Amino acid sequence: MNGRPVVPRQRALRDIDEAVAWYQREGGGPAALGFIDAVEQGFERIRRNPAAGSPRHAHELGLPGLRCWPLARYPYLVFYLERDDRIDVWRVLAAPRDIPAWLEDPGPG
Repeated sequence: MNGRPVVPRQRALRDIDEAVAWYQREGGGPAALGFIDAVEQGFERIRRNPAAGSPRHAHELGLPGLRCWPLARYPYLVFYLERDDRIDVWRVLAAPRDIPAWLEDPGPG
């Protein structure tokens, strides 16, 4: 196993749960399962090569080191920071969303 573990925060897990529920309602089981597979593949890609993610939003959000990775076949971005011992996933957000607004979310970690 190469790389550090990918550890999603509680808010990232809620983002994933909300997206799965939406895909289940709108597209049924195959769409929801496809999203879960895309998240798992995205996490694996980040685990193996965390520097591959785009730092585009780091300056805009005032979070040095923040990177994002797009999910395959789904319009979602995984936002994460590299730590010494892990990859810290902060959010999994729909790409068309107003990304800076996620900082205003008062939800816990």
